[in-house]
Amino acid sequence: MIEFYLDGKSGVSPYLQLVQQVRNALRLGLLHEGDQLPTVKDVVALLAINPNTVLKAYRELEHEGLAAARPGVGTFVTRTLTDASLAAHGPLRQDLRRWLAEARRAGLDDESIEALFMTTFRTAFQEDIA
Repeated sequence: MIEFYLDGKSGVSPYLQLVQQVRNALRLGLLHEGDQLPTVKDVVALLAINPNTVLKAYRELEHEGLAAARPGVGTFVTRTLTDASLAAHGPLRQDLRRWLAEARRAGLDDESIEALFMTTFRTAFQEDIA
């Protein structure tokens, strides 16, 4: 089961953070069709947020066809976002972990690592388009 978290510094609304975390878990094969999402009550207790925020996130996932509510039972994943690339995730994750360890040894903190990664990611993406 997924365990949600909120990043107050991200600038992204809490409900969108929840939606994105479910999408990511579906892409990475961490959630599968039929898995139950945490109850609204459990998410509210864990994150100390308004129940309407969780309900909004779950409605968005339903609208996207990724989840369905079963009254009195809970909200369940209805489809996944994994594809053939899932097999490549393991080796790539190991490479990324090595890179992160190297960045830490070089003295970079979390924010510097994130800035370096995102800037490089965006630049590489733009170069691929050109």
